[in-house]
Amino acid sequence: MFGVLLVTLLLTIMLVGSNMDTILKQGIAYQVRLEITENPGIAESFASIKEFESFVQDQIDQRTKALGLDNPWYSPQRIGLTMYKILILDFGNATFLTSDSGSSNVGDILLEKIPRTVLLFTTATIIISVIGIFLGSLSGSKVGSALDRITASFAVISSSFPVWWIGMLMIFLFAFTYQIFPARATPSILPTESGYILALLYHMALPLITIVLIGFGAWAYLVRNFMVGVMQEDFITAKKTIGIDKSKIIYKHALKNAAAPIITILALSLSGSLGGAIITEAVFDWPGMGRLYFEAISVMDLPIIIGATYVLTVLFLISIFTADLLYGYFDPRVKTL
Repeated sequence: MFGVLLVTLLLTIMLVGSNMDTILKQGIAYQVRLEITENPGIAESFASIKEFESFVQDQIDQRTKALGLDNPWYSPQRIGLTMYKILILDFGNATFLTSDSGSSNVGDILLEKIPRTVLLFTTATIIISVIGIFLGSLSGSKVGSALDRITASFAVISSSFPVWWIGMLMIFLFAFTYQIFPARATPSILPTESGYILALLYHMALPLITIVLIGFGAWAYLVRNFMVGVMQEDFITAKKTIGIDKSKIIYKHALKNAAAPIITILALSLSGSLGGAIITEAVFDWPGMGRLYFEAISVMDLPIIIGATYVLTVLFLISIFTADLLYGYFDPRVKTL
C-alpha cells in the first residue's frame, strides 16, 4: 500500500512538475515585486532603473535558490523533497483558490471541502448500500418473482440515466415548479452563522434524494446476483429443510456468505464517494471535493491538485485495507494462522 502511494505521488509530480516549476517561479517574482511596491523607499534608493532591476532580479534569484528551484524539477533532490513534504501533509499554499475563511493553505482548503463531500456523497452511498443490500437479498431469494423482475428493470432504467441529467430534472421539478427545495445546494448564509448546519442539511436534501434514487437499483441488482448463487448451495437447502425461519436464512446465513464481494464494492464505493463527483456537484452547486477539483484544474492550481490527489489516494488505500480485514470475519477461509 505504501508502494502504491509513493508511485501515485511520483506519477502526479511527473505530470505536473514542469508547470509547477513555472508557477512557483512566477509566484516568487510576484511576491518580490509586491513587497517592493509596498515599500517605495527601496526603489527611490537606486540611481538608475538598471540598478533597480538588477536588485529585483537578485532578490528573485536568492529566493529561488533558497527554495531549491534553481535545480530542474526532475532532479532527484527536488522530487525527493517534494514527495517528503507531501507525505508529511505539507502541501504549501494554493496559487489562486482560497477557503471560505480566506486561507490559501491547501490543508485548510481540503479540510473545509472533505467534510461536505462526506456529508453528501458518503451519506448517499451508505443509504444506497443499505437499501440495495436489503432489496437485493430479498429479490435474490425470490428469483422470477414480481419483486425480482421489478428490481432488475429498475436497475437497468436507473443506470441508463446520468445523475447530472436527473439532477437537472429534479431541480426543475422540485425547485422551480413546486418550490419544495432550493435550486442551489450551497446555503446563502455564511458558515460562521448559527443556522448554517441546518441550512446545509436542508440544501443537500435534493441532491441526496437524486443520488440515492439513481444508485440503489444497481446496488440491489448486484447483491441479487450474489445471493442467487448462495441460495442454491446445499447448506441453504439443509437449513430450509430443518425449518429455520426464511428471513434468518436470507439475512444471517446467505448474506454473510455473499458478503465478501459486497464488501469489496462497498469499500470502493465509499472511497470513491470521498472524491465527490465533478459534474454532480457543479449541477447542484455543492461546495465539495468534486467542485474543488474542477476549479483547481480550470485555473491550474497545482498545489491543490497534488494535495487532493494524495489525500484521496490515502483514503482509498485505507478503505481497501479495511475491506481486506473484514474478509477474515465474513469468510473464515481467508484467515491465516
